[in-house]
Amino acid sequence: MTTTTTEEAVVTSTMRAVVITENGGPDVLVPREIPVPGRQGSEVLVRVIAAGVNPFDAEARRGLAGHCGSPELPAVLGCDFSGVVVESPYLGHALQPGVEVYGVASVPRSAGTYAEYVSVPSLQVARKPKSLSHTEASAVPLAALTAWGLVVDVAKAHEGQRILIHAAAGGVGHFAVQFAAYFGAHVVTTSSARNTAWLTELGAAQTNDYTTGDFEDHVSLVDVAINLVDDDAIAARTVGVVRPGGLLVHVPVGATAKRDALAGRATAAGVRFSDYSMAPDATCLAIIARLLDSGDVSVYVDDVYDLEEVADAHRLLERGHTRGKLVLKVQDD
Repeated sequence: MTTTTTEEAVVTSTMRAVVITENGGPDVLVPREIPVPGRQGSEVLVRVIAAGVNPFDAEARRGLAGHCGSPELPAVLGCDFSGVVVESPYLGHALQPGVEVYGVASVPRSAGTYAEYVSVPSLQVARKPKSLSHTEASAVPLAALTAWGLVVDVAKAHEGQRILIHAAAGGVGHFAVQFAAYFGAHVVTTSSARNTAWLTELGAAQTNDYTTGDFEDHVSLVDVAINLVDDDAIAARTVGVVRPGGLLVHVPVGATAKRDALAGRATAAGVRFSDYSMAPDATCLAIIARLLDSGDVSVYVDDVYDLEEVADAHRLLERGHTRGKLVLKVQDD
């Protein structure tokens, strides 16, 4: 086994990873020893300490990643990571070996983060929040970037605005609640009863238990509705609680025909419509890190699994009702 030495660590030629060789259920996730990815161009090579688990990972595993694309098989899944730089693009680069970072991998165009090393474009990586452990930091990037894009870039959250967030207790949802409240919006949420008190602590002004009745019976007209639930009926009903001229943002990745049908329903009701796809952004990650370090925003990790237990993490994820995020411990810090 050949090795190369950096200022931070000895990088072996192979690494532990979890690989899928076929699409299917959680059991297709198999531990393997595979080559360490080579760094190219402006990429940084990162030793992964922890990796977040996201719904997109499960969709890609099943071969249902939609317009985001599914990886070619065999593939390493996983978008989120927190770890330590071991190779940089050049000597004067800001992210030198030894720097603790977090970010988003380029799945499905490249290998993911269910592995001991990942090579990632430097514009998708930022310094890890100092106040967070690697476990906590790995739960942030994809969910927080998605929430930021929804709340800040698309909804343009501001004081006095009423924003409804479905599935508010999930990975994206709990960040969306906090960002919307931070910018002064009146936040209305749907979740199960066990999360209502927690969401109030995060900044929700009104919480609704979706298990006790129809949310539209308790929600007056909102300026923006952010739908994170992959349920056609809920999406259609949400149109009715958005004021004329308001905005419905639909996040779940589904068939184009379904999306277009929902957009048509919104237009007929006088409601603006947008879907959304997250774009990795190191500058935005740096802003989010400052909000986390200041205490204005927090991340919630529901459970932590060893890398080889990733199939169990996927099973829990697909059962739903996870609070915040699930994380894989890839290796020791």
